[in-house]
Amino acid sequence: MTRTRAAWIVTLGLLFFLSGFASYSNAADQKQTTAKGASDKPSVDKAAAGSKVASVNGVAISQNDFDKEFSRYERQMAMMGQASDPAQVGELKKKVLDGLIGREVLKQECQKVGIKVSDAEVDERVAALKKRFPSEKDFTDTLVKMALTEPELKSQFTQDMAIKKLIEQEVAGKVTVSDAETKTYYDSNPDLFKTAETVRASHILIKVDPKAGDADKTKAREKVAAVQTRIQKGEDFAVVAKEVSECPSGANGGDLDYFQRGQMVGPFEEAAFKLKPGEVSDIVESQFGYHLIKVADKKPAETKTYDQVKDELGQYLKQQKVNQQLAQYVDQLKSKDTIETFTK
Repeated sequence: MTRTRAAWIVTLGLLFFLSGFASYSNAADQKQTTAKGASDKPSVDKAAAGSKVASVNGVAISQNDFDKEFSRYERQMAMMGQASDPAQVGELKKKVLDGLIGREVLKQECQKVGIKVSDAEVDERVAALKKRFPSEKDFTDTLVKMALTEPELKSQFTQDMAIKKLIEQEVAGKVTVSDAETKTYYDSNPDLFKTAETVRASHILIKVDPKAGDADKTKAREKVAAVQTRIQKGEDFAVVAKEVSECPSGANGGDLDYFQRGQMVGPFEEAAFKLKPGEVSDIVESQFGYHLIKVADKKPAETKTYDQVKDELGQYLKQQKVNQQLAQYVDQLKSKDTIETFTK
């Protein structure tokens, strides 16, 4: 019922694209660039090319590298609750291969221009990543799920951080966005800056299965009624939530943070939006069981002013420009490289 707070999983899911190369991979690598020296022959069976799926200036991208990268994509999707669509597997494999080729092109360019990343820089980045996890064990367990060791992680960071430096030096550092551009975009897209009404609420949940019998439902309702009495007598809602709530949010005193209409189940949402800040609901029944809801704050629907979004909008428009120019930059690099692919 509540939104999953798994930012640390998403952080690891984005691990391989911290350089900003992901934007290029998603936008630019969907098209196949014809590179100088690239084979004009029909694609050949990978067995005929040994274990290679591609090569860049003679540097092989192995079948093993491809398989590992593809598996990581699938695991990342699974960890974020997304099932892979069998109909899109072919397209996903193409994107993975294009991404590996593009990364190798940029990696080789880093070597040509002498860009380096120190061990201290890598250690600092890994330490920062670890802090995003609840514990060292969570960090280690997630690496295991991603089929990564910490040395492999550091190696990937070294490569990606070098690529990030290259992109900043050759592309991003040369991109600017004027005030006139941000204002024009703001004025042309008013709906993008409207925010829906939101409410910040906490709740206490006593679970009951929707298919439970009358006896179990009665027992659960009696339990939540007893909790309601404690709240009415003045006990702190958050303290009681930590003690009795059967929702994971109980650990945070039942806090669900801000949410808008459409993010919670119907009965819960209807009750929450009717409450005023500081009020506690009567017992609310949903498919998850029985709730007591306390609203902490409400924010009305509004349109953000230009001054409120100017800086963020400038960053967004700059990233769009960087993506476009990065695609052109990588295409230029590819046109000078000899790239071959070996697929079935």
